[in-house]
Amino acid sequence: MNNETVINAVKYWLEQTIIGFNFCPFAKKELLNKTIHYEVVDERDTEEQLMALTHEFERLDKNLDVKTTLFVLPIGLESFFDYLDFLEIANELVVDLGYEGQYQLASFHPDYCFENVQQNDPSNYTNRSPFPIVHILRESSLERVLAHYPDPGGIPLRNIEVAKENGGEVFRRILERCNDIVE
Repeated sequence: MNNETVINAVKYWLEQTIIGFNFCPFAKKELLNKTIHYEVVDERDTEEQLMALTHEFERLDKNLDVKTTLFVLPIGLESFFDYLDFLEIANELVVDLGYEGQYQLASFHPDYCFENVQQNDPSNYTNRSPFPIVHILRESSLERVLAHYPDPGGIPLRNIEVAKENGGEVFRRILERCNDIVE
């Protein structure tokens, strides 16, 4: 599995799921404007993963044309619980490095499961991805688009409704296609 195939699988998922079902009403614009950066980190070691995340923050500091990064971790965080532990440390890193209010992290994982929700519930597919991903968002960009979007707080509930209406099988097939891309 090389970085190019990982990125192709993530792009397919982004186009088919996140944009295709409008889970993020702002993603299509960024995709069309080519302002999404895909960073693949082939490290199992948590310290190395966090160092790569630090470098990504620094890269974003220098490249204001990049609006968001999909920080993809294809190895090392296969367990959802390990991923959640990493995400907690990553959020602490945001604060420790002084990026609170500048960058925000969103989470995606192949086995994503919301608290108090059954594993097979279609709502989990709003945050399921082909690989563990930390989505780094610029808070300033997020604030700008949310200011002009009606009921931004309703986005997660609408996404859950859309996922349940379409059923888990639709999203499972998309993720299977992502697996086919990398094999």
